[in-house]
Amino acid sequence: MNPVGAAIFARRKRMNQIGLFLSMVAMSIGMVFLFWILCILLYKGFSAIQPSLFFASTPAPGSDGGGLANAILGSLLMVGSCALISTPIGIMAGIYLSEYGDRSRFAELTRFVTDIMLSAPSIVIGLFVYAVMVAQMKHFSGWAGTMALSLIAIPVVVRTTENMLRLVPSNLREAAYALGAPRWKVSVSITLRAAQSGVITGVLLALARVSGETAPLLFTALNNQFFSMNMNAPMANLPVVIFQFAMSPYDNWVNLAWGGALLITFAVLGLNILARVFFRNKVKA
Repeated sequence: MNPVGAAIFARRKRMNQIGLFLSMVAMSIGMVFLFWILCILLYKGFSAIQPSLFFASTPAPGSDGGGLANAILGSLLMVGSCALISTPIGIMAGIYLSEYGDRSRFAELTRFVTDIMLSAPSIVIGLFVYAVMVAQMKHFSGWAGTMALSLIAIPVVVRTTENMLRLVPSNLREAAYALGAPRWKVSVSITLRAAQSGVITGVLLALARVSGETAPLLFTALNNQFFSMNMNAPMANLPVVIFQFAMSPYDNWVNLAWGGALLITFAVLGLNILARVFFRNKVKA
């Protein structure tokens, strides 16, 4: 190697080493703070984990004991209803964009709106649902909270479904067409089945995102101190209870807030692990 080439190689190698060093430093700083947060959460959260946390409702101000049973139930009902609403809508919209919307202006508009909703702050979606549902019905409700969460989850499912379907080889579609299968049958039975692991991953990631949303529920579901399964009334939920209890002057409420934060962390972690498992199986296939 001539001297000029050797000098260029040495300079590039030095710049590469500097870049790698700075990247490792940035990653280390982020990991230290993340580990710090998790350690504090585990330390204070585990002290609140006891049977009453899952079987007792939220206590009155200044009282001892109590739990988060009503908030856990409310979160499960709203997130479960959100999954029932967002999953079919998101998957069908993703199928349309991938299989039928290649040159359609309506499909381009749908993609544009989906991208806007993906980047929209959750509090804006909460205010929108408050204006169109809560203000019209004159009361907060679990259904309004479900609608707000669904509007957050649907764009994630749509984009994930579309991207996963586009990864399916065109040979599968052509083979099905050659056998005389109609287009809708190919989309549902061939393409969607081939990409089902990736689609399920998108659904799980969407649910993981909405599980900890607080701002939309403050404007829609609000809260309820009592145990209730009435979705047409204000409903307790973990994010809002954590928000209110964490800022309270009562030690018992603050302790319950740490326990609720730990529960949400484990729930989101579990959903992300499930998503990783599905994605790994997809890659192996």
